[in-house]
Order: sequence, then structure tokens, then C-alpha cells
Amino acid sequence: MFRAWRPPPLAQARIAWGWSRHAASESRQPAAEHDSPYRDTVLLPRSRFPAQLPGRLQPETELETQQKCGFSELYSWQRQRKTKQEFCLHDGPPYANGDPHVGHALNKILKDITNRFYVMRGYKVHYVPGWDCHGLPIELKALSEVKGSENLSPMEIRQKAREFAERAIEKQKSAFIRWGVMADWANCYRTFDPEYEANQLRIFYKMYDKGFIYQDYKPVFWSPSTKTALAEAELEYNEQHVSRSVYMKFPLLKAPPKLASLLDGSSPASVLIWTTQPWTVPANQAVCYMPDSAYSIVKCTTTGEYFILAADRVESTAAVLDTQFEVVSTCKGVDLIDGSCAHPTIPGRVSPLLPANHVTMAKGTGLVHTAPAHGMEDYSVASHHQLPTDCLVDEGGFFTEAAGPELRNKNVLEEGNEAVIRMLQSAGSLLKEEKHVHSYPYDWRTKKPMIIRASKQWFVNTASVKAAAQEVLKKVKVIPTSAVNRMLEMLDRRTFWCISRQRSWGVPIPVFYQKNTGECLINSETVTNVIKIVEQQGTDAWWTLPVEQLLPKEAVAKAGGKDVLDYVKGQDVLDIWFDSGTSWAHVLEGAEQRADTYLEGKDQLGGWFQSSLLTSVAARNKAPYKTLVVHGFTLGEKGEKMSKSIGNVVDPDVVINGGEDHTKDPPYGADVLRWWVAESNVFTEVLVGPVVLNAARDDVNKLRNTIRFMLGNLAGFNPETDSIPAPKMYIVDQYMLHLLQDYGSKVTEAYKEYDYSKVVRLLQAFCSRNLSNFYFSIIKDRLYCEEEKDPKRRSCQTVLAEALDIVVRSFAPILPHLAEEVFQHIPYKKDSGGVFRTGWINASSAWKKPGIEEAIEGACAMRDSFLGSISGKNPLEYEVVIIIEPGLLFELMEALQAEETSSVSELNEIMMASQTTLLTELPKETPTDANIIRGSFLINLEGGDIREESSYKVIALPVAKAKCPRCRRYTSDSTSTPCPRCLTVIAGRGST
Repeated sequence: MFRAWRPPPLAQARIAWGWSRHAASESRQPAAEHDSPYRDTVLLPRSRFPAQLPGRLQPETELETQQKCGFSELYSWQRQRKTKQEFCLHDGPPYANGDPHVGHALNKILKDITNRFYVMRGYKVHYVPGWDCHGLPIELKALSEVKGSENLSPMEIRQKAREFAERAIEKQKSAFIRWGVMADWANCYRTFDPEYEANQLRIFYKMYDKGFIYQDYKPVFWSPSTKTALAEAELEYNEQHVSRSVYMKFPLLKAPPKLASLLDGSSPASVLIWTTQPWTVPANQAVCYMPDSAYSIVKCTTTGEYFILAADRVESTAAVLDTQFEVVSTCKGVDLIDGSCAHPTIPGRVSPLLPANHVTMAKGTGLVHTAPAHGMEDYSVASHHQLPTDCLVDEGGFFTEAAGPELRNKNVLEEGNEAVIRMLQSAGSLLKEEKHVHSYPYDWRTKKPMIIRASKQWFVNTASVKAAAQEVLKKVKVIPTSAVNRMLEMLDRRTFWCISRQRSWGVPIPVFYQKNTGECLINSETVTNVIKIVEQQGTDAWWTLPVEQLLPKEAVAKAGGKDVLDYVKGQDVLDIWFDSGTSWAHVLEGAEQRADTYLEGKDQLGGWFQSSLLTSVAARNKAPYKTLVVHGFTLGEKGEKMSKSIGNVVDPDVVINGGEDHTKDPPYGADVLRWWVAESNVFTEVLVGPVVLNAARDDVNKLRNTIRFMLGNLAGFNPETDSIPAPKMYIVDQYMLHLLQDYGSKVTEAYKEYDYSKVVRLLQAFCSRNLSNFYFSIIKDRLYCEEEKDPKRRSCQTVLAEALDIVVRSFAPILPHLAEEVFQHIPYKKDSGGVFRTGWINASSAWKKPGIEEAIEGACAMRDSFLGSISGKNPLEYEVVIIIEPGLLFELMEALQAEETSSVSELNEIMMASQTTLLTELPKETPTDANIIRGSFLINLEGGDIREESSYKVIALPVAKAKCPRCRRYTSDSTSTPCPRCLTVIAGRGST
């Protein structure tokens, strides 16, 4: 018999069961061999649910499941629910320029796990997938497919780029659907949609009107290979770039007054300069020094010339120049004021000596050649001192006519550089040339070197908005927390954001220019008219319509102009980071227009996360998101970058459907891909490859086996009619409900924190340790050998039904195909709405009974002692004697076995022996050679108020009875006759 759990007498008065430890027994009862005449009387598991789906069966079954279970309708279904709880995950748009890759899989699956969790919890989820459709990479790829693309008109380029982006979107969309990503795939957002473009222009004008967007002529990162300005986020740095660096001299024209007595003109004197970009020398306008640093006047022992350079750089510079310097005098940088030099290659040009805080002493000579058109700090110096910022380099990176006949039309990074070095040599200014390996910015699309070049561009004044953006960001929850500091630092370094691009494929900057003066015209009337046209026709209208249709006469008159035809349309388009960064204005709903979550890779800390924040704060002084979740990049399983040449590229399509050779690239299905995503620590770099995927498949198959055991043993069980109320269950079954409640609570919290690897760890630990290794191993006899409807059997079936439901719901967001497949095989779930339409884990708080742990875990501690003493032998071949002195531990064990000796008690079930005897003292007839195992167990109840460490002894004795031919336990009088329990069951079956 079994009974309701009751606390033992010693504790009844004051017990409030507290938290304790988990059982972790690795012992397992051997499965019964049912080849006897009584085979048909044993209730073996029955289920059509397969333990594995080999070969093509896995992907084929997933496709069938998607169809049967309405994967494509789930998003629309949940949007129609009547609920006030909403969850919005705003999809950062992937770039529409190529095939779906494993990085897409990582990102989209993480988002889908999140959304499915919230759907199951009863929220109305808002998730609109999108694509980033404009920009240079798409334009370049589209044009690479066209012969003579250099002769195409802007509209022809736009058409080719649009077609390319549309094809890429369809490929990516098909893949995302196949991965099981839940969305309304007929209603996505694309940044080239007219309504999206119109919203983007509204935000642009709002920021312009507030003074956050302005036009200016200043140096920006420029890509000669693509003839456009780029933002910092579009650069990548080549650490092995080789520059032709030079040491050169700028002859002193006017000695600094404080040094005039030392430099009397009797010997030539110059300042020493080092640069890695000789091609910028023709644009030199000054030489900068650090005011607070020490400088030396030195005499070259070889030539007798005087040089000025930083005191800290004298020895190293002399060594590089293979000469010796005699220090004549040392002064402060401020003493160089009012000095000037002759330009080394342009006769008549004066280069003043000017103070600047950007000068460093780490390399070079401590004096910096300053070309305002080719350096951000240089430009700052020029602005302060009203120096010219003339640019002698065109859009393609070639010297212009203004650079002079020796340099005109020469590429500044190639023959132009060589020509300038020759000019320095001819002028006698070159002291040394050498190769210098250093980090240098490259265009991330063409993988070719950048230059810094002054040009007229449109900028967001991030200096005026970043303080507000940083304050707003501090209120955003960022996972992992370390990422917020990186983003704050990036914002701190960002003084402006160049948002204009010299391309055709993009959203035009809605500005008109007066033909004669170049003055720009933009006001609410001009922008309102352009937006109205864009809403109807898209931004193609900017290129196809004449200016008189785009620019209203009233707007020209208001600006003081006379004729619309005096104006031309601007040719620049907006940076694609501005495109995607304004997506909140188009996609997010409600007056707040704030998403609960943005979830993207760590590169977006300087990309979409930042552009979205800046545009939102500038336009409305708040962040567009409440939480940022930041994941790492995908790498090969050895931590190396993926590369076709290395052969370690993982194609999600091959992962799901297999490659040409299934022995090398087997079909894993989408759920294995999803498991890999969930089990990875996505907050660092995420490794993937054959070994990782094989392990993921094995994990999923282990999970299938656990589920199959539960399904098989629920045949013939109906929870509505057959369940046993928790208070009337076996104590060990109540214990399992307690563990289930705890598991459900922890899994829910892990999902809320986006910690899906923790979900996987909790799932694996629960299934392996608590279910397979512990619970399944002890209940097999009850399941297989008791009468079908016996309350003892129904008790553990009730637990299995609850465990199956909770376990499947807990992994459903991660493995939606498997979860729905399982629901189709549950014998008592007929025409259910499926796992996602029927809610989240429903674990009753009434199941939580921590005090039960002390009874079960105490018994498990003794079981471990017993199993350890028989060293892997079959425990059914033994009877176990447990000796505990009177006290709380004895009373706990007595609650599991009221009789002194039993083969059917709850304690005996846990011990897994054929018979268990519970005593308070060692029997007098104990054999002298008996192996007595001693141990102790600490009882900790009522939050530590009740603590009692009790010792126990365990003796394993060979069983005296015969093996029952039905249940295989040693409880029978004869090997040919079933034991009393089995005879009763068989007799009961015969009478029904």
C-alpha cells in the first residue's frame, strides 16, 4: 500500500519544509527480460514515436510537422488573441546581398526562441521581419552581373540593384521559414518600400529642423575604390598594411622668437617630420607640436645642420637616420610659438608651427605634418587657426589638376605617393624612406585601402546628441552587461556621423541646390512635397521626375528664390545605417514606438543599435528599445574564422538537408541547428562544425529516448479519469512533482533572461539525472508488473504525464518541430491545439514540498551506499538491511516503509533491491563477515532551524528467495512460480 506524505512525528509540530539537495544517483535498475510464459501479462511500453529519425526522415518529418501543425498560421493566430500583454521584438534587418548563412541562423533562431516563449506565456507578440535593401554592397554585386555597367544610368543601376535585393530576400526568407521562424512572412518590411522611405525622410527632416543634421566641408573617411564617403562603422582595419613612411625636413623660415638666439641663421635649421602618408605632403598647411612636451635643438654631427624634434625622440630618430645628434638646447613646446617653416615641395608656401593636443610621442619625431584636408585632428587645427582646407584629391583617389603637372591624375596610394617621395628627394628634404607595417582602415566591402579626404557632406552632429543618448542608454537593460560599456565608449568617441553617400542605390537626401551659388534649399514645404511623392511612387521619382514636380514654387518663393529651374536636385543618398536606424519609426506600433527587445550581433554596438539610438534620441529624446541582447559571431569549431579556402564554412541548408555525400554531410534537420544555437554560450563567440553538430544531434536523440519512455508508458492512461491526486501519491512521486515545479520555475527564469544555454543545461540535467537515471530506473517494476489500473501504477503515470507535458513545453521554443511531433503521439491528446496554442508550463505551486526531499534523498544516500557495496552487480540479487538509531531520519524512512521487512514498500522501490529491512539496531544474527557500510545524512528543515545529522548502517546480503519468472525480482518460492505480488496481478487480470 502507499499513502499520503506525512511529516514524521518529531517534526510535525514545527516543520515548514525547506530547500535541500537533489538526488543524483547514477544507478539504474536493469530492464526486465520478458521472454517467459508470463510475457503477455507484463505491461511493456507501447508507442509509435521513433527513438531516432535517420537520414532523410528527420528533415522530411519536420516539413510534415510544419504543415500539419500550422507553423505558417501561428503568428497570425496569436496576433488575434484578446490579451493586454504584448511583447515586441524588433527585427534588425539582415542585409539583402547574399545567400543565408550560419550567422543568419544564429540570429534568427535566437529571436524565434524568444518569440515562441512569449507566445506560449500568453503574450501577443509583435515581430515583423525586415531587410536592409539599399547600399553599396548590393549595388556592386548587382553591377558585377552586368557587362558595361559603368555606362548605366542611375535608374538602370537602381533597377538592377532592386532586382538583386529582391532575389536575395526571397532566398533568405525561404531559409528562415524552413528554420521554423514564426512570422507573418507575407507582411515584412523592406527599406526600399515607399512607405518606409517616406517615414525615413520624415525623421531626416525632423532631425534637420532640430539642428542635428547639417552640411559641411571637412575630411571624412573616403573609399577611392567605390568613390564614396563611408562611416567609421563601415571600416575594417588591416593590421598588416604596409605604408611607405618617410623622415623629412621642413626648413625653418622664421625661428621661434624664444629660440632666435640659438638659431641665428649661421647654419641651416629645420624641423624633423615623420609620416606614413607622403602623398598628403602637398596639402600641408602647418607643423604641430605638443605645448607641454620637451623639445630639443640638436646638431647633426655629420652635416652640421640643426634640427628641432621632441626630446624623447632624439636617440631613436638618430638611430633610424644612422647618424648622431648633439643636443644643443632643450625647451618646452610652447617655446616654438610664432615659428614657421618652408613647405618642402611647394615654393613660397609657409607652414606655421602650431600647438595641438593630438600630437603624441609614441612614434615619429614629436612634430606632426598637418594636412587639414586629410586628417580629422588636422582639420580641427585648421579650423581654429583659419588655415585653408584645400583638397587636391578627387573621388577616385587621384591628384587633381590643382596638385600641379607632376602629380595630376596620379593615384595617391600608388604612383602619386612615389611622385611625392621623388619631389621630396629632389628638394633635398627627404632624409629616409622605409616600409612601415601598421593598422590601416580598409573599405569593408571592397577590401581596399581608404583615405581621409575633405569633401562637402551631410552629417549628424553626434557631439550634440550623444550625451542624451548615453543617459538614455544607461536606463536600457543590456545582456550581457559588459556590452553597455563598449557602446558607451563608442558613443563617446563619435563626434560626427557622415550620412551622405555618393551613390544611386539609396534614399535621396531631399535637398535642392541653387545652380549658381550651390546654396542648399530644404524646408518643411520642400520635404513635405517630396514625401508625398515618395509615398505614391517610391524614391525612384527623385531620379525620374523633373525638378519642377519635386520642388514647389511656393517653397522657392518662401526661400527668396525666383524660379524653380534655378535649382537642381542633390545627388547624394543617405547612409544605409540611417536607413535601418530609422526602422523604429516605421515598424514599431503605438504612441511609445518602443520595442521590448533588440537582439543582434556585437557588431551592431557600433551599427544598428547605435544608429537606432541616435536617430530616436535626436527625434524624440528616448531610446527605441527597453532591452538590448548582444550575441557573438560564429566561428569554426576550433575558434577560427570561416573560410571557403579552409573548408570550414557551415551552410545551414547543408546542415538541414545534408550535402551531396550523406556520409560526410548528413541531414540533421532544423531542430539540430536550433539546438546548437540554444546550447551555445551566445554571449561569446559561437563555435560550429561537424563535431559540434554531431554532438547536438546526439543530445536531441537522447531527449527523444527520454520522451519515448514516457510516451510508451502512458499508453492506456487518461489524465482526466486516471490521475491520482498529489496527496495520495507515492512519496517518491510527490517528490518528482516537487522537482518538476522547481524545474519549471528555473527554466522560465532562464528564458526571461535570454539564457537559452542555461535552459538546455537545466533540461539535460533534469532528463538525465532526475528522470532517466533516478525516477525511470525505480518505477519500471511498478509500470511493467503492477495491474494496469492499480493506483500505485496510476500514481507514477500521473507523474509521467505531468513530466512529459512540462518537459516538452520547456523545450518547445527551442525544438518546435520535436515538440509538435511529440504532441501528435501523446495517446490521450486528441485534436489538441498543439503545444504553442495551449500555453506555457503549468506546474502547480501545491507540488512544492521541500520536506519530501529529506525523506527521498536520505533514502537515496543509503541506496548509493548499498549499490556502491555490490560494485555494479544486480541489486535484485540482494536484500538490504538498513540500521538507523531512533530519531528524525528513522521516522523519515519509516514513512517510506511501515513494515520492518518489505519487498513492495516505497523504500524498497528506491533501494532497487528485492527486499529491504528497516531496523533501529544491528541484528544479533548478523554474519561476522558481513560488509557493513557506514554513512551519515544531514537533515536540514525549516530553513536550518531543524538540523540533525544521523548516522546509518547498510548491509547487503545475498537474497534467499528464488527469481520470479514474471517480474525478475528474487521474491518467489520457486523459479517456476510467480511471486505473491505477481500471482495476485495475474489472478486479477484473469478475472477482468
